[in-house]
Amino acid sequence: MSVIAAYYYNKGLRVREIAIDEQVQLDKDRSGFCWIALREPTADELKAIQTTYNLHPLAIDNAMHPLCPPKLEAYNEELYVVAQTAELDGDQIRYGKMAIFTGHNHLISVRHGNGGALGNLREQLEASPALFGKGVDYVLHAILHRIVDQYLPIFEMIEDDVLAMERRSLDDFLGRTEIDRIFGLRSELTRFQRTLGAMAELVRKLVRGHFPCISSEVRPYFSDVADHVARVQTMVDGLLQVLSTVFEFSSLLEAQRTGVTTRQLAAWAAILAVPTAIAGIYGMNFRNMPELDTVYGYFVVLGLMTMFCLYLFVRFKKAKWI
Repeated sequence: MSVIAAYYYNKGLRVREIAIDEQVQLDKDRSGFCWIALREPTADELKAIQTTYNLHPLAIDNAMHPLCPPKLEAYNEELYVVAQTAELDGDQIRYGKMAIFTGHNHLISVRHGNGGALGNLREQLEASPALFGKGVDYVLHAILHRIVDQYLPIFEMIEDDVLAMERRSLDDFLGRTEIDRIFGLRSELTRFQRTLGAMAELVRKLVRGHFPCISSEVRPYFSDVADHVARVQTMVDGLLQVLSTVFEFSSLLEAQRTGVTTRQLAAWAAILAVPTAIAGIYGMNFRNMPELDTVYGYFVVLGLMTMFCLYLFVRFKKAKWI
């Protein structure tokens, strides 16, 4: 059965369990409402919900799909909200969908895939009847608030990995595996950034818009959700910059170390060029060459080669080429 929970509440208190196709007599003062939570419902179950609560067929059709970007649609006095849940699985962010039908006296949530840590949300709300009794619009705020709050641990876990990678890049070259990981994380964060942008737009509409099922008393609560989304957006933007900086810094370090190695090889080549040239000249098979009959010529040449090599070594050492 895909029904997670289905209850009728009055003045913030749970009254009784209800069936999804039950016609509940609701007060017009919003003090009583139904909250039904479904997980990956069947077409028949959604059809029963549609008939009971007179939901728009376009919204029902959309609720059947497992994934779609966050959005908000108003159908007469009915509000249809789609939020994306997320959780980190290794280096990948797994997304889920939470479709929410909100009317004056009912809220129906349809979950697909990862639902985030929403399991105890109902119990927490029931523990505060004064707030819970504000109505379905407050429940909608609470669900969106919880979904957005679950974004922060994802960011923090990725941030720890990125900062550790940044520290390693200071000491050693980044290998192919780490470079692939950088690009993978950047791709995941870019997609996450798009999700956050859509969620921010959704919440801004709830803050600024005037919808029949959202009371003026509860509307300011959505501003808090908007602040949380903006905070995570800022953090993700900063982390994307850090990822780019890590890659660029690693490339610069690699280029610098390659330059140092090149200079060292050039310096040793210059040092060895002198004795190589002298030895090459005297290695020629000619009979008439100067100083061949000098008694100490061999030792003088060795001494000159050593002096030249020491001189060049000292100069390159001062220049920090070796």
